[in-house]
Amino acid sequence: MGEKETEKAIWEQMRGPPIASHHPTIPKILLLLILFVSLTYVVYTLKLVSTSRACNHLPFATQTDPEDRTALRHVVFGIAASAKLWNQRKNYIKLWYRPREMRGVVWLDQNITPEPDEDSLPPVRISGDTARFKYTNRQGHRSAIRISRIVSETLRLGLKDVRWFVMGDDDTVFVTENLIRVLRKYDHNQFYYIGSLSESHLQNIFFSYNMAYGGGGFAISYPLAKALYKMQDRCIQRYPALYGSDDRMQACMAELGVPLTKEIGFHQYDVYGNLLGLLASHPVTPLVSLHHLDVVEPIFPNMSRVQALERLTIPMKLDSAGLMQQSICYDTSKSWTVSVSWGFAVQIFRGVFSPREMEMPSRTFLNWYRRADYTAYAFNTRPVSRNPCQKPFVFYFSKAKYNSTMHQIVSEYERHRVPHPDCRWKMANPAALDKVEVYKKPDPHLWDRAPRRNCCRVNKSREKGTMVIHVGMCSEGEVSET
Repeated sequence: MGEKETEKAIWEQMRGPPIASHHPTIPKILLLLILFVSLTYVVYTLKLVSTSRACNHLPFATQTDPEDRTALRHVVFGIAASAKLWNQRKNYIKLWYRPREMRGVVWLDQNITPEPDEDSLPPVRISGDTARFKYTNRQGHRSAIRISRIVSETLRLGLKDVRWFVMGDDDTVFVTENLIRVLRKYDHNQFYYIGSLSESHLQNIFFSYNMAYGGGGFAISYPLAKALYKMQDRCIQRYPALYGSDDRMQACMAELGVPLTKEIGFHQYDVYGNLLGLLASHPVTPLVSLHHLDVVEPIFPNMSRVQALERLTIPMKLDSAGLMQQSICYDTSKSWTVSVSWGFAVQIFRGVFSPREMEMPSRTFLNWYRRADYTAYAFNTRPVSRNPCQKPFVFYFSKAKYNSTMHQIVSEYERHRVPHPDCRWKMANPAALDKVEVYKKPDPHLWDRAPRRNCCRVNKSREKGTMVIHVGMCSEGEVSET
């Protein structure tokens, strides 16, 4: 064998068998590899899907199914009342309670004689005996113990499909659609204690800034109500010196470790006088409740308290989400500032007031502690201007209807005819106006978006003595400025 043949033989040995002999095995290996990767991916995907489904049942998961959203049928109202005032205050409850759509119980201190109108009210029950509980506060009344147990006593009735217990007084008026809008933000399967504070800084100091005021109303989720029921009687015995029912409730919440979730649409209204300043500058949040209606003046002038609230139910039914919401705009041709509290009042001021000023409540009301006055509110207020030219012209809501052709609500506001001081400013006088017409599209999804005031625009009017205003969502780049 020559040198070349020997080299060729060695190379053939090193190279091994011909490559062609491996061709049949390569597809099998690739097929197995692809199959293994595919199975691994499928198993991983199924595990991921099952995990995500499990997450939907976690306590903090948001329920997106429209059929499962909290509705009025999931709420039970517990109303604190007294037999002495029942004939008077039951008229407030009639304004908002709908027996066929709502569930609730009025808890009284003693029996009353049933009357024909009881069918339009929640059923009445007598609170359990509280004589075994100590009460040592000399300034209060031991009925506070009875009232503090209303949520637990309502739970004991065993009503089905309950998500929230809502507490209120017999002189509390609820805007129930807005209450539901607020409650939908929270998971009813968790512990929630939702309400708001007093308008009086001193009240909050004396009681607690962590306490919900029951007159303004508060909501307790079902599982929290169950936990409260198990320990409340023991808890009450530990606090005999507390004044009222609300601070007893908050003391038990503190023992359960549950803080107050503040929703400022619940209104205690620990004030006296005229609510115009507060209602005309309502915060950018749904109006949920009004309280102390026997203490303050009627919200509309020249009528009784109940008649005034009956009038408020007109815009409440047409667009509850927008009720009392403030819009601020300017009539630049006349140098006027216009504030619209939809469904309640329109105010026209001579001159230009900034939105920062207008969103502060004007001091048309007095503090619960009258000596403290405006220095002891739990929020900013602005003084009533001393300049006679800057006294506002107020137009109160009178009527409204839905225009199906325009798909808008047309509401009218009539001027409140009270004497105005002489003004020497050389500008148009709002006294030339008799009424204001406000056009607004219903916006039930207003609170599904980020909170923002609606914008308003002053339009030309064809009718003498009438101002025309459009209210609605702000357009791109729109700002309340002159």
